[in-house]
Amino acid sequence: MIVIGTGSGNMVVDDSFAGLDVAIVEEDLFGGTCLNVGCIPSKMLAYAAEVADSVRGAGRYDVDAELRGVRWTELRDRVFRRLDAEEAEGRAGREQSDFVTVYSGHARFVGPKKLQIELGEESIAVEGDQIVIAAGGRPSVPPPVAEAGLPYETSDTIMRIDSPPRRLAVLGGGYVAIELAHVLAAAGSEIVIVEQADQLLGPQDEAICQAFTELVSDRYELHLGRELTGLEGEPGALRLILDDGSVIEADTLLVAVGRTPNSDNLDLEKAGISTYDDGRIVVDEYQRTEVDGVYALGDICTPYPLKHVANREAEVVAHNLRNPDDLRATDHNAVPAAVFTSPQIASVGATEQDCRDAGRDYVATSTQYAEVAYGWAMEDSTGSCKVLADRDTGRLLGAHILGPQAATLIQPLVVAMTLDIDARTLAEQPYWIHPALTEVVSNALRDLNA
Repeated sequence: MIVIGTGSGNMVVDDSFAGLDVAIVEEDLFGGTCLNVGCIPSKMLAYAAEVADSVRGAGRYDVDAELRGVRWTELRDRVFRRLDAEEAEGRAGREQSDFVTVYSGHARFVGPKKLQIELGEESIAVEGDQIVIAAGGRPSVPPPVAEAGLPYETSDTIMRIDSPPRRLAVLGGGYVAIELAHVLAAAGSEIVIVEQADQLLGPQDEAICQAFTELVSDRYELHLGRELTGLEGEPGALRLILDDGSVIEADTLLVAVGRTPNSDNLDLEKAGISTYDDGRIVVDEYQRTEVDGVYALGDICTPYPLKHVANREAEVVAHNLRNPDDLRATDHNAVPAAVFTSPQIASVGATEQDCRDAGRDYVATSTQYAEVAYGWAMEDSTGSCKVLADRDTGRLLGAHILGPQAATLIQPLVVAMTLDIDARTLAEQPYWIHPALTEVVSNALRDLNA
């Protein structure tokens, strides 16, 4: 068996495969995007940003506190000292395995189950009865930036910079852009955001997009509905030219306009493996490609590029490799997601615009943090929980939370949607702790049934 990529792909291989000759190919860092340049370091930094924001806002709770600064270098080093050690430990564990051979290089297909692995100036040919493609993705870089020849950062690089920029221009308004803007703003950077859409976080529910955009409009300089047409200047003194002719000056540019699957680097056509127009590998519900014995998982194929989804797909692939006569399908229903910014955002299921566009007969309610006792304690005036359900059955269709602890508060709704628990049952059968913040969720559910 051959596994390409050591993010969630590394989870496929456990001791149950010890009877096989297993090859793992990794051209970069063990642990993939999440461990090294994605979910984990960004959330460790975001938590520090949340602490800094709490100190800045302590006065509203009648607490006298002063933020003297964020020690960026120490913060960065603390985060990556731990994660670099995790990466090294993961690599060493595989290299010391009795049945796994690690190839530190780039793999390309030369046939349906044949690979050429580039190892520096050398290359070797390997074949596998079973192959798992888990090569992930990379930040997309638009032509005006790529062709300018000027320095820029992406999510792969900016978390390791030596000091926060004085003025950071962020190209993009999605979750990666917003999370990293939050981190750097807390560290002292002035933030300016350029986004093609008229609101930030476009895929979110329309009410969340509008509320969040309004909340940060006095925190960041926003250029919405605008495109970058050119990049000029010199390192440390960049000029972004927008489609309306306006010019934005910044010392650093962060490009966060989306991610591209790494499928274009694998010569998949030589293996007979198809991709969608966006580059994702075509797989069936069992994570199988069109080539017998070749599976794919994670960002290179999934419609939900999230670590918890990739991990679930890895579990499915591992099961199906071990049990070819008892295949398990991946369930992509009720996939939750969160944006760790200020305030947090979490969502699961359909947005209101999804329900409207599908012509569903639905009911939606929204409750405010300010309506529950713990919201009073937090002096929160902006947080909200929105829930959508089928009008006739009460079946939950979606939920969207904006406010502190949103990523935690969404989980009871994820469980209910996964287990098909209707809104009335969820509201009335379990006890909901008073005066915990979860009351904002129970109130929303009760309002659906009012």
